[in-house]
Amino acid sequence: MIAPTSAPPDSPASLILGTRGSGLALAQADLAAAALIKAFPAAEISIRKITTSGDQKLDLSLIKQTPAGAKGLFTKELEEALLSGEIDIAVHSCKDMPGEMLPGLTLASVLERAPSEDVLLSRTAPGLDALPSGARIGTSSVRRARQLLWKRPDLGVEEIRGNVHTRLRKLMTSDTLEGTILARAGLERLGFRMDEGRIEFEGNTFYTEILDLLPAIGQGAIALQTRAEGRASEAARAVNHLPTWLAIRAERELMRLLQGDCNLPVGVATSETAGSMSMEVILFGPEQEPPRHAFVEGPAAEPEALAAAAFNAL
Repeated sequence: MIAPTSAPPDSPASLILGTRGSGLALAQADLAAAALIKAFPAAEISIRKITTSGDQKLDLSLIKQTPAGAKGLFTKELEEALLSGEIDIAVHSCKDMPGEMLPGLTLASVLERAPSEDVLLSRTAPGLDALPSGARIGTSSVRRARQLLWKRPDLGVEEIRGNVHTRLRKLMTSDTLEGTILARAGLERLGFRMDEGRIEFEGNTFYTEILDLLPAIGQGAIALQTRAEGRASEAARAVNHLPTWLAIRAERELMRLLQGDCNLPVGVATSETAGSMSMEVILFGPEQEPPRHAFVEGPAAEPEALAAAAFNAL
């Protein structure tokens, strides 16, 4: 990862942003476009939808995948479009990005992080403690599944895939699912609000509760990936949010040290206050073993050192 530029670059004439085609992905691309337009009012910004392998292979199990098997599932085609010159900037959910990217590409910048918590949505239960014993919760995240079952081993987990709206519709029509878990950032970017402990969707009401789970590496952050050199990389770095950038550097360095990817069963919460950064980590191993925990603090300006401390503590 490279440091953001200190001086703003010359305005590019045009930039093509590449993104997946889901409603959430397009909302995130719109946020990226708005940031770039604010930085470069004269630039022509366009958005191109690209279908990834993860969008096509909806029958592929993610919760049973090994990290290597899921590598690049939601990013590979976007990276190929970058290398071919079809697009200038790929807009990703940062948590979907694998630990390593194709040669010639770089994570140029990140936008300001949204709230990174996970949210339980249920048709009948107002919270995790209210779920009956044996209730089944839908998720495709091994991180969420392991933390949920660590807190409530009496529950069951059923794999559920698709975008936010698809998962809500599956929950509406399922005969087996009592609830599902989604990212707060994604729900809010799609216009859902949980101020009263519930949301409305297509005439249905879902109870919501923000869960005490540690989020995924990169969760809540929008990543701008570019070719390693050139005007697009310079333009993307002009909209970088430094506190988020430092936190993402720490989290992705921890991912590298753990030799993992986006479906590694690890939860990480990173925060910065007055130049100091803290990192709380939970890491799951074999099913029968309790998770490992770490909590470390250090200078915010040294995120890789903080990640190394967390790795050593684990």
